[in-house]
Amino acid sequence: MITRIVKLEFEESKTEQFIIFFDTIKNKVNSFPGCNGMRLHRDLGNPNIVMTYSNWDSQDSLDKYRESETFGQVWPKIKPWFANKPEAWSVSTYFDGFDSK
Repeated sequence: MITRIVKLEFEESKTEQFIIFFDTIKNKVNSFPGCNGMRLHRDLGNPNIVMTYSNWDSQDSLDKYRESETFGQVWPKIKPWFANKPEAWSVSTYFDGFDSK
């Protein structure tokens, strides 16, 4: 399993538009084959920064999503709203204290 973390910084005037749009597509992404869940985080100090945190079966599953019609509809729509270049990391979990509680 891999975790994908993507940091997106939006222009101030576009952040709420993104949140509204996200609510229309979150279930499509969350239920995409190979996706085991997704979260959206919002920075407390700068609400124009959001981070998606998603768990995938494998890099192949993530790649299939990134080549999908769903991604092809999402990315071009939100890309013009960015204030800065997105940053992304694919990581494996070394320790997960959430599962132990």
